[in-house]
Amino acid sequence: MVELFRHFLLLGCHSFGGPAAHLGYFQREFVERHQWVSQSHYQQLVALSQFLPGPASSQVGFAIGYHRGGLAGAILAFIGFTLPSFLLMYGLAVMGSQWLNTELYQGLVHGLKLLAVVVVADAVLTMWNSFCQRQITKILAVGTAAGLWLLPGLITQFGLLLAAAALGCWRMASAQQANNPTGNSKGVSRIPLILFVTLLLGLPVVANHNIWFEFSNQFFQAGSWVFGGGHVVLPLLQNLLADNLPADQFLAGYAAAQAMPGPMFSLASYLGASLMPEQALLAALIATLMIFLPGFLLILGLQGYWQRLVQKPHLAGAVAGISASVVGLLIAALYQPLFISSVASSFDMALVVAGLLTLRALKLPILWLVLAFATVGALGA
Repeated sequence: MVELFRHFLLLGCHSFGGPAAHLGYFQREFVERHQWVSQSHYQQLVALSQFLPGPASSQVGFAIGYHRGGLAGAILAFIGFTLPSFLLMYGLAVMGSQWLNTELYQGLVHGLKLLAVVVVADAVLTMWNSFCQRQITKILAVGTAAGLWLLPGLITQFGLLLAAAALGCWRMASAQQANNPTGNSKGVSRIPLILFVTLLLGLPVVANHNIWFEFSNQFFQAGSWVFGGGHVVLPLLQNLLADNLPADQFLAGYAAAQAMPGPMFSLASYLGASLMPEQALLAALIATLMIFLPGFLLILGLQGYWQRLVQKPHLAGAVAGISASVVGLLIAALYQPLFISSVASSFDMALVVAGLLTLRALKLPILWLVLAFATVGALGA
């Protein structure tokens, strides 16, 4: 358990780049390096997370922790991966956001955004080799990326995933028949699903009776209805909290969350502390827990049944199609928003190429790359 917590804590300290990059970090750390989960099992977890509300990368990390150490392992994985960004966002809310506009901060952010380009590019290459070995999977990956570039948006993303699942179910069923998951295959876990439905329907009923119930309900509802990760939660949270938090303060926290390591849903830590400054730590803890809780309850309730389903040839084919489409999502994210918002000069491009070569050929630990890119960004400020 100590080892599990340590690995996720280290990832939480240097996993910059958002959900797309996190999947690359998990692939490298837990599939290739430590072999805690098999490639096929990881593929199934990624596919499941794409169809559930909540933070996809955190759900995958939570599921890996559960596979490794049961419920305690899942909780430790969540705490380790989220703790660094929680502390940073809580500190920002308490101490103010004046430093966000300093040149040093902007330089650090620029350097780390370049590192995110490197990490996502590495994830694309790795997952392409794993998930796109057949012609049809290559077509699905490229088609998904092209579709999102032409018509960006959550509806397009979800539609492309559904189309990839349907095509995989139709064309790749027999080829995936022997691709069974590792681990125990179980049915639906009722208690997490009952708890999810109870909170989803019950919190709005009691919200008017207590300020903490209302507070918890706002963040639980946000976590329950967000498909697509941290960027998608922005408009929903802004609508929920518009009457209680100035827009400038909200956007300052959102801008900082994009520069932090770990999950973007840690924006809830900043918002909770900002909404209730007199009880900032308690509010930050509750907001963070409630926005993550829906996705984790759904993972606990459904992952065992999902593993049983994907033993069936047609469902295994659907997972193969979804996995290829996820590679396309990563390709799309690599260009927009990462590359467009990060690489602004030929020097930046040279750094990205050098970083990718270092990561793939020299196998330099990611922490050294974090320090190197942060230093270069700070010196260029």
